[in-house]
Amino acid sequence: MNTPVKVCGDIHGQYYDLLELFKVGGDIPNTKYIFMGDYVDRGFNSIETILLLLCYKIKYPGSVLLIRGNHESRQITLSYGFYEEILKKYGNVNPWKYFTDLFDYFPIGAVIDNRVLCIHGGLSPAISTIDQMKLLNRKTEIPTSGVLCGMYLKIKV
Repeated sequence: MNTPVKVCGDIHGQYYDLLELFKVGGDIPNTKYIFMGDYVDRGFNSIETILLLLCYKIKYPGSVLLIRGNHESRQITLSYGFYEEILKKYGNVNPWKYFTDLFDYFPIGAVIDNRVLCIHGGLSPAISTIDQMKLLNRKTEIPTSGVLCGMYLKIKV
């Protein structure tokens, strides 16, 4: 993505904070955004938060980039609220399965102006180029150890 672009951290289901972010930062598509993951869990409106972001991504694909964070995983969402919110609002786990399957396809990171690398977590000493990152199998549940795990969990692996 090229500048100007706003880079936003964890939202964690805070839908009304997300709406305020757009008021302060600028409306899409007039303003471009990179969201750094952790859209769900902890807050009370994870579903509304991720659905709004997905709608913007579909309608304005060049203005919104959604990077995967560690909370876009099956393991984490089972413990931090997204799974329970789905059950409460939908009465079954199917939407949770669809969301977590979709999260597997979110990119690991983004590059701004070919100069700035944006990822949710940390860098692994095993990865020294973006081309190496492109070879990682990201279309899977986030592993509990290894190179890919460290890119989501803010740990050095």
